[in-house]
Amino acid sequence: MAASRRDFFTFLSSNRGESVEMKVRLPYCDDVSLFQNHCTVCETKPCVNVCEQEIIKIDEQGIPYLVFKDKGCTFCDACFNTCPEEFLNQELLHIQGKIELNILKCLSWHKTMCFSCKDPCLENAINFLGLFRPEIDESKCTNCGFCIGVCPVDAIIIKGVR
Repeated sequence: MAASRRDFFTFLSSNRGESVEMKVRLPYCDDVSLFQNHCTVCETKPCVNVCEQEIIKIDEQGIPYLVFKDKGCTFCDACFNTCPEEFLNQELLHIQGKIELNILKCLSWHKTMCFSCKDPCLENAINFLGLFRPEIDESKCTNCGFCIGVCPVDAIIIKGVR
């Protein structure tokens, strides 16, 4: 029994900090597998050209994904309106994924006043305990990505879903 417990903790420590990077797909998508199947059919990819924030890119399989390096999604409906397929859900006003805050990197968690992530959050989904210790309220967060690019220490990431 001790050997299996030791193996388990060795496995956990050896994979610490590693994660499988998943692409973050366009808004209005509640079924990622349906999205991946339909987007490979579309050859023109009009969503890339109509995105006002220029955050839509195309991966090696020809499927659109979002990059939140400098900007976020405004849910302007342009990608939805230009999509020739009919599988997106316009009422779904969040992006499939999860915004995560790395407290080991975050300046505020290390007693340095920083509100870089809170200021651009349109949904007020980032709450601070006092002046420090920000937390993301998942019930409010739409995963729009505006908080990601403004973080001076890259403490905020979004993880996509399969």
